[in-house]
Amino acid sequence: MSENDVDNELLDYEEDEEPQITETAPTKKEVKGHMSSILTQSYFLLPVQHECIPQAILGMDILCQAKSGMGKTAVFVLATLQQLEPTDGQVSVLVMCHTRELAFQISKEYERFSKYMPTVKVSVFFGGLAIKKDEEVLKKNCPHIVVGTPGRILALVRNRTLNLKSIKHFVLDECDKMLEALGEMTKNTPMNTFITSLRYATLSKEIRPVCRKFMQDPMEVFVDDETKLTLHGLQQYYCKLKDSEKNRKLFDLLDVLEFNQVVIFVKSVHRCVALSQLLVEQNFPAIAIHRGMAQEERLSRYQQFKDFQRRILVATNLFGRGMDIERVNIVFNYDMPEDSDTYLHRVARAGRFGTKGLAVTFVSDETDAKTLNDVQDRFEVNVPELPEEIDISSYIEQSR
Repeated sequence: MSENDVDNELLDYEEDEEPQITETAPTKKEVKGHMSSILTQSYFLLPVQHECIPQAILGMDILCQAKSGMGKTAVFVLATLQQLEPTDGQVSVLVMCHTRELAFQISKEYERFSKYMPTVKVSVFFGGLAIKKDEEVLKKNCPHIVVGTPGRILALVRNRTLNLKSIKHFVLDECDKMLEALGEMTKNTPMNTFITSLRYATLSKEIRPVCRKFMQDPMEVFVDDETKLTLHGLQQYYCKLKDSEKNRKLFDLLDVLEFNQVVIFVKSVHRCVALSQLLVEQNFPAIAIHRGMAQEERLSRYQQFKDFQRRILVATNLFGRGMDIERVNIVFNYDMPEDSDTYLHRVARAGRFGTKGLAVTFVSDETDAKTLNDVQDRFEVNVPELPEEIDISSYIEQSR
């Protein structure tokens, strides 16, 4: 498997207090009423959700772009659950995303939001695990909602284990990474029932018309001006230094900065492993995630970090897209990302849902400097040099 296939990146929301219900299993009408009550609670909905959910639950195709961390996942999860009419032995909803970790996370969101819909079954299928287990699930306990990665989904379709003829709702997450796989998938199901919604955080003007080919008169919700994609609650700085000076500077910053959780991005598996080991040796509570690990180990480590068992995560771009850990308030680009898109997705791991955060990027050569200039030009944002002292209130929420 190529590096680009996996060296990308997971989504999560704060656990709200769950409503009290009776022990009696809800009827279908009660289920729908429960979903409607969630959708109509204005305190729960973020702007993109206010805009998209009412149209999505009416069955309209949606082409959605919004700032990273603004709740796009909840749009398609809630909308598809609201419209779902579970039928035994039929898959009604198919969600595809480009990494295993993201698939795992989205499946957990479906499970969380369908807690009071006891007849709804959700399954997640991705590579790295035995396909026979997936085939057994589809044959003996067919889910109504399937979340998966393109390689595994395509394999299940080809061996006729996964039947797409009953699909009513299709969600394509991170569509620029997924459109290449879409062509072959659509040969196996009627087009008028296949595409319901696509969403992506930085939807380019070139990708939009391609998306429209697979949709029926979609409602388009996106930021026309690319510069509006910057995260205004996030403080961004750069630090110019030699590559050999990075470790000492990182240790110094971790000593003086206040943080809940930190993500440190590096450019290779080797550097990921080495830096994580070095941090542990220096008594920092660090853990690493990279493409060289077995799938079970990657998911286990992700869960440890999400559960706050470790406060520092060293990662490659595997963690760069869509992974929403609400406690992360500092991101380090130990190694400069390859382009402005990757930069945006990395730093967006801090300051989720409009909260405060801090991003520090190490610049060690002319190539790094050029990438940083590209970021500033594209998003019309000024990334100043890291000052000697940073006001804690500028990057961390103060308790009241």
